Amino acid sequence: MTGFLSAHGYDPGPTQRPALAGLLSGAAATIPATALLHGFGALEVEAEIVGRSIAVTLAAGCAIMALAGASYGRLFRRAANDRRGGWLIGAAYGFALWAAGAVMILPLVSGGTAPAGMAAIGVYLSLVLWGAAMGWLFPRVHRPLHKSTDATASGLGPAAAANQERLRQSKRRNGSRLR
Repeated sequence: MTGFLSAHGYDPGPTQRPALAGLLSGAAATIPATALLHGFGALEVEAEIVGRSIAVTLAAGCAIMALAGASYGRLFRRAANDRRGGWLIGAAYGFALWAAGAVMILPLVSGGTAPAGMAAIGVYLSLVLWGAAMGWLFPRVHRPLHKSTDATASGLGPAAAANQERLRQSKRRNGSRLR
């Protein structure tokens, strides 16, 4: 589809590859969020609630948060690319994940058990921090991905046609000078 649009003059925009940028940003944002979870003792409580080891809980959480980052990129597209306000959109997204995941889904999965006290505060703060970090990282991760699509699309569209015409005219002028 991108090739078709580029051939007709529509260059890939900032919504190109948002899921991949979100996946990478979401995975990277788990680092500060995990540190906060560990600091509040919430990581151990979550592992106990789901009945898995800390390592398994951590690996599953990282994978889930990477997928949540991919859905963030697909959902917000251009808004996710905002360098000034992306962290705020991400923090709001993290809050929504806390409301959906820690408040609704975790008790359903665990038979009604949920973190309480400092662990609950840690879960809340870690998800908001994760969202803010992911929202801040997203445009910085997305820009190199977007540039790589610009490089592949440079041979398509009206700009490429104009460049080819200029090249032909230049060859004609240079060829006539050589004779």
